[in-house]
Amino acid sequence: MKLDGFGIFVKDMPTMVQFYRDVLGFDIKEDGNASNVYLEKDGTLFLLYRRTDFELMTNRKYNYASGIIGHYEIALSVE
Repeated sequence: MKLDGFGIFVKDMPTMVQFYRDVLGFDIKEDGNASNVYLEKDGTLFLLYRRTDFELMTNRKYNYASGIIGHYEIALSVE
């Protein structure tokens, strides 16, 4: 099994780009100020979508939980 990509909605793009680049060691494929940022690590693509820009792209308004950033968890390990 191989995870090709994973998308995350973010509120503060520069902070999230800095975290994935500096803390987790992802390579940045797009500018940190872009609406959508592509990051890559070990062949897996992570897509960061700015919440407001994603709403414009999809022409929809989404409701996000108030007071929390959100939480995603995924773990895959195949030898």
